Amino acid sequence: MIYLVDLMYIGNYIPVPFVGQMIYFLLCLVSGYLLGSINTAIIVSKAKYGKDIRGFGSGNAGLTNMKRVYGWGAAGYTLLGDMGKQIAAVGVGMFLGHVPGAYIAGLFCIIGHILPCWYGFKGGKGVLTAATLILLLDPMVFAILALIWFAVLLLTRYVSLASIVAAFAYPAAIYARYQGKDPFSLIFALVIGLFIIYMHRSNIKRLFNNQESKFTFKNKK
Repeated sequence: MIYLVDLMYIGNYIPVPFVGQMIYFLLCLVSGYLLGSINTAIIVSKAKYGKDIRGFGSGNAGLTNMKRVYGWGAAGYTLLGDMGKQIAAVGVGMFLGHVPGAYIAGLFCIIGHILPCWYGFKGGKGVLTAATLILLLDPMVFAILALIWFAVLLLTRYVSLASIVAAFAYPAAIYARYQGKDPFSLIFALVIGLFIIYMHRSNIKRLFNNQESKFTFKNKK
């Protein structure tokens, strides 16, 4: 189980003063956010196609819209880039603040992806970066959520609905895995889940109005 008190220890659990704790905390926060602000979808769409992905499809700078507008190749680059930045953020967080540092850096990587300082604070919805963080922190919970996500996608062909259902399931999966004895991870899961659901508020409206686009495995180009 993880507790906030673990922030007292850095690297191989070397005790540091309170001021040092806050410095490491801020470094985890800032590094995670800045890494998250590197939006692969925007970079690839501009470099490869000379256009900003935010002006096409759903207007979202993320994996699904890249696949919808430019095909699997562009989506593949986005997948690798967005997973890579989260892996880097968690690595920096682990180095600076052990597991709590990884949580902090990973969370702010998601926030950076959603609100990137490099691109006018308009980015993606954070699903892939959140999924990568869950994979790194708790592979068993990730496997459960991935099964739920794929099941909903195959049944409905709505990526947004699959992401929303998985976001709802995340806190429940954490609670079941640790039997309610890990409040840190549970609160963290609630925050991440609410982030993802909030970012899909427009999708929820379209789902209720039967206006949401369905996912197709066929390549755009």
